[in-house]
Amino acid sequence: TAVTIESCPLATGNLLRTEVEKTLTLTCINDEGIEPSNQNELQWFRNGAQVNLAEENRRSRSSLCVQPVTKEDNGVVFICQLKGDASVNSSIKFDVQYPPDLNDTKEVYVEETSDVVLSCDIRANPPVTVAWKKDGEVLDLTSGSYKTTNNGITAQLSITKAKRDVHQGTYFCEVNSSVYGIMGRTFNVMVEDKVLRFPVGPTIAGVVVVLCTIVFALISRRNTIIKCIKPN
Repeated sequence: TAVTIESCPLATGNLLRTEVEKTLTLTCINDEGIEPSNQNELQWFRNGAQVNLAEENRRSRSSLCVQPVTKEDNGVVFICQLKGDASVNSSIKFDVQYPPDLNDTKEVYVEETSDVVLSCDIRANPPVTVAWKKDGEVLDLTSGSYKTTNNGITAQLSITKAKRDVHQGTYFCEVNSSVYGIMGRTFNVMVEDKVLRFPVGPTIAGVVVVLCTIVFALISRRNTIIKCIKPN
């Protein structure tokens, strides 16, 4: 006895390659065509969790429809097996391809001598390569004022102590995919004059102390005057 899984579109071995927003159909077939019984029912599992099936969809032929395919379906494994003998099974794994969510422009404002971080969402399948550019040229990362990080999900460019004559300009997070080509995110970075900020809390406290001192001085002065003009 054996079970097999047929798919639409067709899989290569037990790997089914597809893209987000697509529709997939999986059909599990009991190759021996055994007479229907409770023990010969077909069961589906998605990453180990059993899929609920209508009773008529558990017999010698059972179908699943995945619609639409999402990023979260990448790497998912579906297993079809006999209820009465889990060793009689077949599996199929999803390879869901998708590009990073980019191709937009952001305006970034930063004060002189402040730090700023530019971020790109580069989550994709297959994984992408990342390059940073400034004003159309590959960015020189050796100056020491730039730092890049990339964890496969987010790529970041950190600018330390921004200076208008050095860091102001148009930055481009260039992402290269072997499937979807080149795309990216543009950052228009504007370095503004540093704004002097006063410590509001201590300033208010100081004003309150001064006002209280003046009020107490006036009250004391008034009491002294009253005592001086008080009739004997």
